[in-house]
Amino acid sequence: MTVLGTAETFKRDWLDGFVTAYGRSVRKVPDAYGVLRREESAPKVAVVIGGGCGHYPAFAGLVGPGLADGAVVGDVFTSPSAEQVYRTARAAESGAGVLFGYGNYQGDVLHFGLAARRLAAEGVESRTILVTDDIASGPADAPERRRGVAGDFLVFKIAGAAAERGDDLAAVHAVAEKANANTRTFGVAFGGCTLPGASAPLFTVGESEMELGLGIHGEPGVRTVGRLSARELADELVDGLLPELPAGDGRVVVLLNGLGRTKYEEMFATYTRVHEQLAAAGLSPLHTEVGEFVTSLDMAGVSLSILVLDDELAELYAAPCDTPGYRSTGAALAPVALESTVDSLLAETAPGEGIVDRALTAALHDIEANEAELGRLDAVAADGDHGLGMTRGMRAAVAAARRDEDSLSTALLAAGTAFADAAGGASGALYGVLLAETGAGLRGRAPREVTTVALADAVDGAVAAFVELGKAEPGEKTMLDAIEPFRLALREQAEAGADVPQAWQKAAQVAVSAAEATADLLPVKGRAARLAKRSEGHPDPGATSFALLVTAVGQALGKED
Repeated sequence: MTVLGTAETFKRDWLDGFVTAYGRSVRKVPDAYGVLRREESAPKVAVVIGGGCGHYPAFAGLVGPGLADGAVVGDVFTSPSAEQVYRTARAAESGAGVLFGYGNYQGDVLHFGLAARRLAAEGVESRTILVTDDIASGPADAPERRRGVAGDFLVFKIAGAAAERGDDLAAVHAVAEKANANTRTFGVAFGGCTLPGASAPLFTVGESEMELGLGIHGEPGVRTVGRLSARELADELVDGLLPELPAGDGRVVVLLNGLGRTKYEEMFATYTRVHEQLAAAGLSPLHTEVGEFVTSLDMAGVSLSILVLDDELAELYAAPCDTPGYRSTGAALAPVALESTVDSLLAETAPGEGIVDRALTAALHDIEANEAELGRLDAVAADGDHGLGMTRGMRAAVAAARRDEDSLSTALLAAGTAFADAAGGASGALYGVLLAETGAGLRGRAPREVTTVALADAVDGAVAAFVELGKAEPGEKTMLDAIEPFRLALREQAEAGADVPQAWQKAAQVAVSAAEATADLLPVKGRAARLAKRSEGHPDPGATSFALLVTAVGQALGKED
C-alpha cells in the first residue's frame, strides 16, 4: 500500500496532527520537531527519547507522566538532527539532568551525542541509554553492535518510572542500563513497508516466505524461511530468544509487538503458543503486552521481546503511566494464567458406521476440496469467508454426528446444531436448520425404513423451515435458488417411484444446474445487493456449496450396502 502524504512534508504533517489530536496530553516543542508532556512536573530527571518517525507509538506516543518527558522526531527511519535533539532536551530539562534514550543506530548515536556535548558545555548533565535488544543484529558477546527495536519500549518504561519516583540521574541511568541488559528481542517480517510518497514497498518478501531477524527499518533478515503457522512462528521466536536470556528467577515481561500491518487477532493467535513455550521453559510471565509499540510504517510482521525481571525492575515496570500510546494503572504484577479453549465441536472422532457419517464425511471432503473456490465466489460481493465457514461447519457436523449415532434423526439433529455453532453467520444458521429439520422429519425411522417419499417429506419440512428463517424467495440469488429446484426434483422422483439413491442423485444434478444458473441472477438483499453488479456472471456461493453437498451425499448413498 502507499502511505498517505509526501516525503517532504510527512514528518511535519503527522506531528502536527498528533499534537492536535492529543493536545490534552502533549505539547509541541517551540521551533522543533519534538513533543513534551502537557503538564510540567516537579523538578526531576528529564527522560528524552527519540529517533526517526514511522515507528508510532514510538517515540512521540510514549510521552507522558510515568514514561518519557519529551520525544524528538526525525524523518522516516532517519535520526533527528543534533539541533532538534538539543532543543527538545532543553525544553524538557527541569534542573535534574537529562537521560537520553534511543536505539543503537549510527545516526542517532552521532546526533544525540552532539546534543549531549552541547548541553554539557552549558552546564546541563546528561547520560545515555543505548538500547541494544535485537539478538539478530549482532553476536551475544558483542552487544554493543546490536540495534534497538521493540525493546525500546520496555527500557523506556523502566527509565520513565525511575525518573517519576524521583531517582537522581545516576540511578535512573543505572536501572535503565539494567533493563537494557535484561531485554532481548527477535522479529520476523512477512511483507515490506512503503515509504511516504512511494508507490512500491521498500522491500518485498515472497508470498510463501518469511524473513527472520528483520529489523524496524527494512534491514535484511538473518534467514529466509517458508511461511509458518502461528504455532510454528511462536516456536521459532521463543527458541531464538531462550538461549539469549540472562539468568533470573523466572519472572519476565513479555511483549509481542506488531510492526504495523499484522492484525491483533493474528498476534493473539500466536501468543498462546508463546506462553506455553515460556512456561515449559520455567518462565513466569508476570505481565504481557500484545499490540503495536515500535512499528515500521505498514510492515507486516511481529517481534517478541522478553524482559527478565528482578524486584526493582518489577516494581518500576508496574508503576503507572499515562501517554497517548500506552497507559498503565499501576496494578501489581502477577503471574498470568494460560487460557486454553477446547473446541469439542472440532475434536477428532473415530469414523462412524452409519449412513449419516458416510454421507456427511463425503460432503466434508468435497467442501474442503472446494474451500478456496467458495471463498473466491463469496469475495465477489461479500466478505469471502463462505468456504472457510462451510469447512468449519462440516467438520463440526461430522464430529457431532459420530458422537450421536443412536438414530438417523438424532445424528442429523446433532450435526445441524454443531454446524450452526461452528460455522456462524447466515450460512451457519441456514445449513444448520436444513440438517436439523431433515433429521426431525425422519424421527422414528431406521435408515432401511426411509422411503423416497419419507425422505422427500423430510426435505419439504426442512426447506419450509429454511424459508421461514431466511425469508428468501426464488430468484433472489441465494442458496434457495438451488435448494428449491432440488426439493421439487426429489418430490418428482419420489412420486415416480425411484429408489432413494437414484432420486437423490437426480435431484442433485438439478441442484448443480440451478446453482450454475444463479450466475445470471442479481442479488436483492443484504450487502451483496449493494454490490449486485459485481456478482453478475458469478454463481451464488451458497447455492454452489449446496450443490456440492447434495452431490457428495448422493454418491455416498449410491455406495450404501
